[in-house]
Amino acid sequence: MSKPPEQTIDEILTLAAAQFKVARETLAADDDFFKKLGIDSLQALSLLTRLENHFGVELPDYELQGVSDFRTLAARIQARL
Repeated sequence: MSKPPEQTIDEILTLAAAQFKVARETLAADDDFFKKLGIDSLQALSLLTRLENHFGVELPDYELQGVSDFRTLAARIQARL
């Protein structure tokens, strides 16, 4: 049985906050993670690898083209659960 989307978003935000050492409360689902976290594409890739491991999914690059907010990222992960 798959998780509710809100739980997926929450887990992503919690993992992102831990990885980039920011307060979880400062992150929201619709935030652009590049701007909000001040990260580059290499750091985003590192976060993605962590999320893939956490959720046990593999996200092909083409599915992530242009994705920059947590909600869309959660939807892509959710579709693979």
